Amino acid sequence: MLLFTGAGHFAFTKGMMLMLPDFVPARKAVVWLTGGLEIAAAIGLLVPSLRPTTGELLIWFFVLVLPANIHAARTWLNYETGTDDGYGPVYLWFRIPLQLFFIDWVWYFAVYLPDSDLL
Repeated sequence: MLLFTGAGHFAFTKGMMLMLPDFVPARKAVVWLTGGLEIAAAIGLLVPSLRPTTGELLIWFFVLVLPANIHAARTWLNYETGTDDGYGPVYLWFRIPLQLFFIDWVWYFAVYLPDSDLL
């Protein structure tokens, strides 16, 4: 999942930039950096010695990007096209539980059971 979402930061840079509130500087750099972080996290989860640290950092990442998802939903952003014809606030009914699932999943398998082969 992280490989695909990370790649999306490079494929849909314009729309991803619009997900960020106006006060965020260097939006393009932020989008590319976070995309690179998601790809690096995907790799880090596969390396047993890096898994616990990657998991902890990824949990923080999931918490910190949630406001961007909320902002995008409130402005009806379609990040793929960079237009305002997205799903809107109804998207949050899906996104917030999904984000909580990701946090729980990463905590359980990467932090709580870091030696598990179930990833």
